[in-house]
Amino acid sequence: MTTNNLTAPELRAAVWKKSSYSGGSESQCVEVADLAAAPFAGLRGIRDSKNPEGPALLIPKGSFANFVTAVKAGGFEV
Repeated sequence: MTTNNLTAPELRAAVWKKSSYSGGSESQCVEVADLAAAPFAGLRGIRDSKNPEGPALLIPKGSFANFVTAVKAGGFEV
C-alpha cells in the first residue's frame, strides 16, 4: 500500500475531529485525525468532512502548524 492516495478504508480506525481551524460556514469543514497505528504513526490526517469516503492528506504532526499557516496565507488557493 502506498500513502499518496489514501481513502477512508485505509484510515477507518482513525478518530476524526472537526478542526478548530474550520471556517464558520458549512462549506469549510475540515476534519483532522492524529494517526498512531503503523504505517501511519507520527502523521496527521486531514480530510473534507463533506466527503468522508474521499481522499485524506497526510502530513507529519510536526509540520501541521506550518501547513495551517501556509493555508491561512493563501498558499494553497485553487
